[in-house]
Amino acid sequence: MVVGHRGSMPATLPHAAPRLRRAGAVAILCAMPTTTSTKKKAAPRKGAKAPKARMTLAETMRTLEKAGTAQARKTYARHGVTGPMFGVSFATLKDLTKKIGVDHELALALWDTGNFDARNLAVKIVDPARMSPADLDRWAGEGLPRMCGGYAAMVASETPYGAARLDAWLASKDEVLRGAGWTLLGQLAQRDEALPDAVFEKRLDQIERTIHAAPNNELYGMNNALIAIGLRSPALRKAALAAAKKIGKVEVDHGDTACETPDARGHIEKAWAHSTSKGFPSPAAHERTRDVPRRRC
Repeated sequence: MVVGHRGSMPATLPHAAPRLRRAGAVAILCAMPTTTSTKKKAAPRKGAKAPKARMTLAETMRTLEKAGTAQARKTYARHGVTGPMFGVSFATLKDLTKKIGVDHELALALWDTGNFDARNLAVKIVDPARMSPADLDRWAGEGLPRMCGGYAAMVASETPYGAARLDAWLASKDEVLRGAGWTLLGQLAQRDEALPDAVFEKRLDQIERTIHAAPNNELYGMNNALIAIGLRSPALRKAALAAAKKIGKVEVDHGDTACETPDARGHIEKAWAHSTSKGFPSPAAHERTRDVPRRRC
């Protein structure tokens, strides 16, 4: 995973987050809703839970700032984060995500701060159903580093605009949007059952022809998309393995990090062996039983 840089990360691949898993406690303040009704209020049922209170932007930013550590900031900087950040661990972000749930307005406000940790939380609590194509273009275009830059693109896969954004982003002259497009392709391959295999066959051919000439920021996403396509169906598994054999080793410059570029053929075969041993017809079918990676990782 990488921050502020532009790139992608597949749901099935390891990333740098395990180093940063230090949980932090967060307090959520509760407030009762107001009403203008003159009718007598019914007494609350015994044992009924109070409505879940929303965290304000100010509260959330204070929580993130308090949870930040110097070590996490150093790690994120090595992965490409250059803008403002607190250095919040992924474990803390996961706890916050569970406590907040979905809060679209808060997500938009967090994104607009430009703070890396705030944006990393925003992609986890946003409501994809309320994102417009323009919103998706803006988030994907502004991006996050490769460590988690793919999360903004993953949001698009959960909207009705996924296929349209895929075509637009991969045809873009903007390297950042193209990188987001490869992440989106991988997510659609594993999660959108309605798209025909022909969509992915076409992109496999494109990857095979262009991957070795692609900019470094796209290479990782293209390789991950190749893997994800190979996890969709038996036919695409065969096609992806053949493409990976022709492509050979993919060299990605990961900078001063311990990240490695996964071997596509090996990863595809291992994923199939694991998922079929669990009784799933494909790794993609297995993936669809889990929460979306932007929220669980």
